[in-house]
Amino acid sequence: MTDEQLAKYRSSIDNIDAALVHLLAERFKITQDVGRYKASVGLPAADLDREAQQVARLRGLAEESGLDPVFSEQFLRFIVAEVIHHHQRIAEQDQATTD
Repeated sequence: MTDEQLAKYRSSIDNIDAALVHLLAERFKITQDVGRYKASVGLPAADLDREAQQVARLRGLAEESGLDPVFSEQFLRFIVAEVIHHHQRIAEQDQATTD
């Protein structure tokens, strides 16, 4: 027995999930470029001022969109932590090749 309405909802969710994955992949490609640039000019992996600005901006966007701002902040912080980790690895690799 199938429920057509449920199947439609799930299909929409699947499409959104696919879009999210593709967007995150694109975001991480760009942040890899940022990490390489930061390593090449000696900037630290983390930028606390930028992070605070992004958190405030995305909390506002979440509120405007009817999304829980706490959830959006937690999600962003998770992504930023991963980006910083990538930047640190890039900097370490850059340092290893210049030693």
